Amino acid sequence: MYKKQMVFQKILCLLTLISGGIVFLYSLGIMTDIYDSLFKTLTIDSATHKVIRTKVPGAEIYLDMQPFNSLLLKLSIGFLIAGVLLFVTNTHVRRRYYISNFISTAIVVCYGVGFSFWAHTNLEKYKTQFLTTVDFEALKEYSQKWKSYYNDSPFWFDLHYVAFGILLAVVVLHVINIICKVSLMKGEKALLNGKEEA
Repeated sequence: MYKKQMVFQKILCLLTLISGGIVFLYSLGIMTDIYDSLFKTLTIDSATHKVIRTKVPGAEIYLDMQPFNSLLLKLSIGFLIAGVLLFVTNTHVRRRYYISNFISTAIVVCYGVGFSFWAHTNLEKYKTQFLTTVDFEALKEYSQKWKSYYNDSPFWFDLHYVAFGILLAVVVLHVINIICKVSLMKGEKALLNGKEEA
């Protein structure tokens, strides 16, 4: 049982980095369609970075999302660093966990849950703003006139369910792994104590 659990914890640490990488790639891609379809419709003051004029009502969402997207990218890097911490503390190879292993795992779990909740809340807010404030008729007319990219799909907003769903699944597996590890460590200790008494 211990061997299987050791293999599982090694795979789990790798999955943590993979899930962090997926969220990182998502944070790089989320603005792609919004930029391609809305950026050219805006006239932005280069000094203040504020919208002077827009040819499509609601296109301001592109600028509204910039601070969020920047923070999303930074937080995804932070989760990758938390994943690396598992390897620094040898969580992937230790037969017995020490306080550093419990701390690094707790950081990954708490970070993952908090990060996912924050991202989901904001992405749903911006999805609603995108669908309700952008004048898609005006955008369609603009794209036909100027042969630019047209997009009215919330695909990139909805994709966060996949990206953060994977991340949360990994977080849940960390909790299961900790429970199994503690159980096995208690069993091993009891077995050793029994041998010593004999």
